Order: sequence, then C-alpha cells, then structure tokens
Amino acid sequence: MSAQEEQANIGKVLGFLRDWDRGDSGVRSRMLNTFVTQNTGKTFYELELQFAQVASLFLARLTTWMRLTYMFGTYLGLQLKAIWIFLATSNHDQYLMEFLEDGGVLTLLDILSHTQSKEQDKAEALRLLLTVSNAGRKYKEIICESHGVRVIAECLAKSNNEETQETAWTLLDSLSHGNPGYQNQIYKVLIALMTCTSPRAQQLVLHTLRTVQSKLKTAHHSIVEPLLNVLRSQHLDVQDEAINLILDLKHYDVRPVLLSGLVALLRPTKEEVQQHQSTEAEMIKMTGSLPVFVQQAAAAKALRLLADDDQELSRELLSLGVIQNLLYAMGNREHIDAQVQASLALEDFVRSLPAIEKHVQRVMGSTLFTAFMQKPETLYMNMDESQAEILLSNKVTITEVLGGTLQNSES
Repeated sequence: MSAQEEQANIGKVLGFLRDWDRGDSGVRSRMLNTFVTQNTGKTFYELELQFAQVASLFLARLTTWMRLTYMFGTYLGLQLKAIWIFLATSNHDQYLMEFLEDGGVLTLLDILSHTQSKEQDKAEALRLLLTVSNAGRKYKEIICESHGVRVIAECLAKSNNEETQETAWTLLDSLSHGNPGYQNQIYKVLIALMTCTSPRAQQLVLHTLRTVQSKLKTAHHSIVEPLLNVLRSQHLDVQDEAINLILDLKHYDVRPVLLSGLVALLRPTKEEVQQHQSTEAEMIKMTGSLPVFVQQAAAAKALRLLADDDQELSRELLSLGVIQNLLYAMGNREHIDAQVQASLALEDFVRSLPAIEKHVQRVMGSTLFTAFMQKPETLYMNMDESQAEILLSNKVTITEVLGGTLQNSES
C-alpha cells in the first residue's frame, strides 16, 4: 500500500470512529451490523490493514459500549459477535489482552449471571470465554480467578438450551486442561453438577468428570453419593456415562464405599419404595418405572461389569452380600430390567466362582436354576409368583474365608 493510499485509509477509519462517537445506539448498531457482515473470518493482519492500525481504538469503544449497556440486552448479541471477530483472529493475542485489560472477562461472566440475559446471548458470551480459555494457561487462570468456574457451572446447571449447555460444558472441559492450579476446584464443581436436572447436562458433566478424575491420584469421597443417584436416570446415555465412571473408580480409594453402596442399591427398603411412589408419581406415570427400581437395575449392571474377570473384586463383593441381594433383585416382578440385569450378574458370579453354584441352586430350586443357567436374560418369563417370593425372602450369605474357600450359611 502506497503512502497516499494509507493516508486515505486512515482518514476513512477516523471518519468511521467519528461517526461512531457521534451516533446514537441505532446508528452504532447499523455500523456494527455492517462490520460483522464484512469482517467475519478475517485475520489479525487483515483487520489491521482495513483499520489502518487503529483497530484497537474501535475494540475499546465496542467493549465500553457493551459494558455500559449489556444489562438492557438490546444490542448485546451483535456486540458479542463483533468482539468475537477481534478475539478469534488467528495467531495473535493483542486484541485478547486489550479486551481483558478493559474488564472483558468480568463483563462476560456478569452476562452469564444476569437473569435477564437471553440464552442466545449467554451462548455467545460462553463462546467468547472459550476463545479466551483456549489461548493458554494464563488466560484460563484469569477466568478462574474471576470466579468463572462457579458462574459457568451455574449456567450449565440452570440452562435448558442445548447450545448454551454444550458451550458451557466445552468451556469447563477447556478449563480442566493445562490448568493445574484450579484442577481440584473444577473437579469439585463437576461433582456438584451431577445433581443437575438436565439429562444432557448430566451426560456432559460425567464425561468430563471421567477425564479429570483420570488425572488425579485420589477420588474425593463426595463423588460416591451423587454418582449412585445418577443411576436413577431414565436416560441410557446418562447411565452409561455413570457406569463408566464407576468402573474407573474401582482403582481409587473410594472403592469400598462405592462397592457397598452398589450392593445396597440391589435391595431398596420399603420406605425408599414408598417415598418414590409418593414423591415421583408423575414420573412413574410417564415412564412406568420407579426411579429406585431403575437404579436397582443399573446397580446390577455396574456390578456385573465391575466383577468381570476380576476375582479379587468378586470376592470382595461376596463379603458384602452381593449374592443375596442379586437374588432379591431377580425377584422384583415390578421391574423387568432389574430382573434381567440381576440374572446376568448372578450368572457371571456362578460361572466365575463355581463354589457358590450349589448355594444358588438350593435357593432357586432345580427347575428354576436350570432355566437360569440356560438363558438368564429370560428367566423372569419362567418365574411364577411363589418362586419370586422365595427369591425376595432369601437369607443366603456367602462370605470369603482364609484359604480362598467359600462358606455358606442359610436361615
């Protein structure tokens, strides 16, 4: 570009800024709309060339305008898109630093916290924060230092908008990588997020939680209870993520509590059943299943997968009474999947530990036991009410003793 052309371009840009400063909100929004249309996808160098080295002046004006007006939300979406053009320019962090120095991160977090913000604007704000986070560790730390993890987590938990949920999750996932100083904080926030009501959000949170957990040497004790409660979900994708996390946790210090909790879920108390019947009548009407029975089935599936090819863990489960409780779950004629999953799990125990076969056969009776060993997944079809009652009332206990043999007692 010749000196004369550069001078003409500077004059043009200064005229643009003068019009901006003199214009009202309507004028600025029209100017901004043109800017977004013409500059989406441009690089840092292209923006600098167009704005004749004064692009930073426009970004500062834009950031200030957003900070002063975001609570009204009138032009917020357009403002966020324009700022994203600056922050997303490749291989240059000049605009990013200028935006942060002007309080950009705090403003974006305020937008997420503001109850009147539109979901689409929240998604744009999250996208900008993701751009900041992806720029490197020091930028992640700035977001976290500004209490960003809590704000983003609340946004994910409370939103019913899929785009907002996905972007908030992607941002939390980004913050969890290459950010060791805040790894534990993010870990604990993810644990708390397991209690959110959105199935999609739960699935995303569980997926990231597995990744974060894999980087840690220990598991926090608070992870067990909400994780077991997630097994009540009617959504298989959520259950699968929860079970995968359970399988990972067998290598951590929470293993004893986790295993005993799973075994206990196979035998819900009458009080638990009655409580669910009274408090979740609408859900039962919609799905036909008590959440506590869905949880029972998922626990049986998790136990089967945990014990698969793991003799040590299988014996640990025997000492917790897993056989008695699996037999109990098999007798639950109110929930077929609980019967199926319990049957499949018990078959695995019988085949991997032949010493318990005679004890299980004694409880079932020869006819039912034969059907069980032939096709456990359809055993519920061959079970009458009296046989189911026998399974529900079984008192068999099988425990591990020294020397690796098994001892049985029935009453």
